[in-house]
Amino acid sequence: MSQPPSQQPPQGGFGAPQEPPNGAPQQPQDQPNLAKPPQTPPGQPSQGPPPAQPPGPPQTPPPGTPAYGYPQQQPPAGPGYGYPQQPGQAPGPYGQQAPGPYGQQAPGPYGQQASGPYGQQPGPYGQQAPGPYGQQAPGPYGQQPQPGYGYPTQQHPGAPAPGGPGSGPGGFLKNKTGIVVAAALAVVLVAGAGTWFLVSDGGDDPKKPVAGTSTDPKPPSESPTVDEGDGTGDGREGNDDLNAGRKPGEAKVAWLQKNDVDLPRGGASVEGPWFTGDLVAKAMYRGVSGYSVADGKQKWTLALPADVCATPNTATADGKLVIGVKDGTTDRAKCSVLQMIDLNTGQAGWKKTIKKNGTWDFLSDIGLAISGDTVTVGRTGNSNAYRVSDGKELFGNPEGNCKPFAFAGGAKLIAAASCRTDDAKNPQHQVQELDPVTGKAKWTYQPKRGWEVSKVYSVSPLVVRFDNEAKKQYGIAALTESGKLRSQLAPAQGDKLTVDCGGSFAVFGEKLEGCSGVAADANTFYIATEDDSSGTSRTNKVIAFDLNTGKPKWEAPAPAERVLKPLGMEGGDVLLYMRPKYDTAGALVTLPPTGGTPKTLLQHPASAGRIENGFFSSKVLYQDGRSYIFSKRVSASNDKEELEQSTMLVFTK
Repeated sequence: MSQPPSQQPPQGGFGAPQEPPNGAPQQPQDQPNLAKPPQTPPGQPSQGPPPAQPPGPPQTPPPGTPAYGYPQQQPPAGPGYGYPQQPGQAPGPYGQQAPGPYGQQAPGPYGQQASGPYGQQPGPYGQQAPGPYGQQAPGPYGQQPQPGYGYPTQQHPGAPAPGGPGSGPGGFLKNKTGIVVAAALAVVLVAGAGTWFLVSDGGDDPKKPVAGTSTDPKPPSESPTVDEGDGTGDGREGNDDLNAGRKPGEAKVAWLQKNDVDLPRGGASVEGPWFTGDLVAKAMYRGVSGYSVADGKQKWTLALPADVCATPNTATADGKLVIGVKDGTTDRAKCSVLQMIDLNTGQAGWKKTIKKNGTWDFLSDIGLAISGDTVTVGRTGNSNAYRVSDGKELFGNPEGNCKPFAFAGGAKLIAAASCRTDDAKNPQHQVQELDPVTGKAKWTYQPKRGWEVSKVYSVSPLVVRFDNEAKKQYGIAALTESGKLRSQLAPAQGDKLTVDCGGSFAVFGEKLEGCSGVAADANTFYIATEDDSSGTSRTNKVIAFDLNTGKPKWEAPAPAERVLKPLGMEGGDVLLYMRPKYDTAGALVTLPPTGGTPKTLLQHPASAGRIENGFFSSKVLYQDGRSYIFSKRVSASNDKEELEQSTMLVFTK
């Protein structure tokens, strides 16, 4: 078992350049070979992490499967991410509470090598729990992801390929920048519920067709102009047809929007949406647009000089947003320009180039998060923060051995930090709550060596996922308001949890926030299981976990042949999306915090079921009595199909 980090600072720096053999791109040696089966059969004594394997060839993604709702075949069994472990082996990191923002390992119960998942704990939860909840927690990304729910089932051109096990920790290769630079030319890191690619800096084919766009490689020198809009945009008339024959109790289609942007080959991701007042805004390719929530009419559009390359999950309370824009239109353009936008008016505010923190500060990819009036910019071993209202830099990299590299915003500002170590294969991470004005750490939580901060599922209450790439394990932990371990989730044996954290073509950037498929209140965390396709149609269940013990409180099966996905909390109840199937429309339903049977909040009309089911990849939200089905990517094989892609479908009572 790994020993606690030394009190003396180890040698080496952040991302000291490493020279790969013969100058050829190499697979990082600390990454597990996911193509290899587990070396230790379940139920036998562990001999430690599987031995390192030589890098293997890229794996071929599995072929697509039928659309949601059609009879399914039993998928072949195989070891998933976080495959079953030996009895008594806990999936989570062994955490320590650090005494200061960047302090050393603390004495006490979390300062020594422990036998439990996060250190020695008093009472029955410090040992292997008896019964069904004492097993290895299955990974949310333990199975090959299924295709989109509906049409089309084909892989869209230029999109990330279906992924395999492993979500990729937040601090991926944080201490090996030189290795990353070489490996980024060839290595593909596959993630469940979304795919992460390490891609060449060469970018897309420079010959790709781009209609009406500039090829000027120079950085933008002035704020973009604003098209105020005339209120006659793409609300898309003809909703009466979708409401024809609407049955009693069904919601009505408020509006349907289709794509009106001529995109480059391979399509583009759609970012957002963000709500402010009576507007909903989204960003795609080289523009940001705002629409009326009532009828979908375009209120404004803001043209950008280059591609949108980073966005936060939320805007400020008064509707201000900061996005990342590339510094040119060539394939080697960096995500280095910040642009503030007032979502209420579509006016472009301040714009500036991100301040680099040294030679090894790569700006190929960044992650943005907003908390209060602060926007943070995270990337490997580096970070900056700016005031949203006027663009003033608030803080940069802190002094000390540990540097934040990714953030989650909202009610609190949570940072994932990577600490310099003498062993790149055995990383040391930290979770911190920062003061959004000064950047000072209010507290620091330090998991055991080898466990990396992967995602923040909830900021308040704080629920964090940790990954151990070497052991092919993960753990979901709840932390207290002061940064101490509260509990570790312990699902029943056989329950495979699932979360949708999206995908990104990211090499050096990491986004902690933005995962969907989870909900939380003060004392309970709600999450769904993976789809069970053993019958004629898929189904699943929702599990409620006690955040004080980590044990399940209750579980609620989805209605027959339906799938439920948590969206958040609504009026004290758990809000869920009941996905459509090929012959049935979707619905928003609620569950009381004590469990029970789902109650329909908004039944989508059958007349729009085909369109609802046809979103290849969607994000579902509920805001002020309206439900939004929001496309996360637009792509098609030709221009005609591209301009017929549905991008937003809105229902109301």
